[in-house]
Amino acid sequence: MDFDFSDDQLALREAVQRWVDKGFGFERRHAIAKAGGATRAVWDELAGLGLTGLAIDPDHGGLGFGPVEAMVVNEELGRGLVNAPYVHAALVAPALMAAAPAALQSAWLPRIAEGSALVVLAHQERRARWRLDHVGTRAVRNGEGWTLSGTKGVVPAGDEADAFVVTARIAGADGDRAGIGLFLVEAAAVQRHGLPTHDGARVADLVLDKAPAALIAEDGIELLEHAVDIGLAGFAAEAVGVMDKLVAMTADYLNTRRQFGVPIASFQALRHRIADVKMQLELARSMSYYATLKLGEAAPARRRAVAQARVQLGQSMRFVGQQCVQLHGGIGVTDEYAGSHYFKRLTALEFVFGDSLHHLGEVSERMEDTAGVFV
Repeated sequence: MDFDFSDDQLALREAVQRWVDKGFGFERRHAIAKAGGATRAVWDELAGLGLTGLAIDPDHGGLGFGPVEAMVVNEELGRGLVNAPYVHAALVAPALMAAAPAALQSAWLPRIAEGSALVVLAHQERRARWRLDHVGTRAVRNGEGWTLSGTKGVVPAGDEADAFVVTARIAGADGDRAGIGLFLVEAAAVQRHGLPTHDGARVADLVLDKAPAALIAEDGIELLEHAVDIGLAGFAAEAVGVMDKLVAMTADYLNTRRQFGVPIASFQALRHRIADVKMQLELARSMSYYATLKLGEAAPARRRAVAQARVQLGQSMRFVGQQCVQLHGGIGVTDEYAGSHYFKRLTALEFVFGDSLHHLGEVSERMEDTAGVFV
């Protein structure tokens, strides 16, 4: 299998890298986090680079790029610790909106592509424990439209978004709960309570009280699973970028910090530890590539591959973060030092769309689904 990037992909990586180096230093990241984590201005700058339309079809004003290009972009955004809901708004939401009726696509996808609209998925509910099929929000047909009632929690950039893709149970003809539908709900129709997260981002809790909604898909669970897998692959790539930069910072610190008249990088015990850290980084990178390349497979193989990658990423993120902080000593946990922010981002990424134990269960389940099948 050829793992070399094409010239276009390398050019894309270089363009994002240049913007990160020039326009998103740690001082800006730190200032955004201290101010509460609002990121709409950053989203607008990503739109200026054309990145908000990366995965959107050219018919709707996007670039029409695929998973590998998304992986390249997310790695570079991770290295820069760019504070923006990029995966949620530029990858997950467009994947869901691509299944919407033509009129709804025409109304929203061009706006997402140009960056004038921020649309994110709102699916998480209390007691769901990351299960996508645990949905208490109810959808009721109202004439030719729909209304939704329920609550959603931990919605990324929820108090900045213009609209949400919301999961809801569609009531059957006899009043019983039926399938899980996907709906577009505009922000003006919901009550929002925003709050900052420990890694400098923002989330919001949403309350829907007979909120008017536009139907995307009546039976949306498979579509939702696919979009979440796209998101998981995107966050895996971001995590690789975060770890890559943190490891480089740690190696530089070991080569700079001196004790007993020599750089501490010369101490054999520390050299062994940084070698273990590098090994975990490369394992994570390999599994990130694996998940990305499997996104086009049939659902059982795709979900198994993504879950496997997510388990390895979870182990690597925790090991790399903890070891790098310890190798720095006390400075590694100070708010003024960039390393602590990379560590916090890795901690947050471990819980996006499910923690490692959740995905370990997914691996076991998918192995049963694909028993006897070479994947």
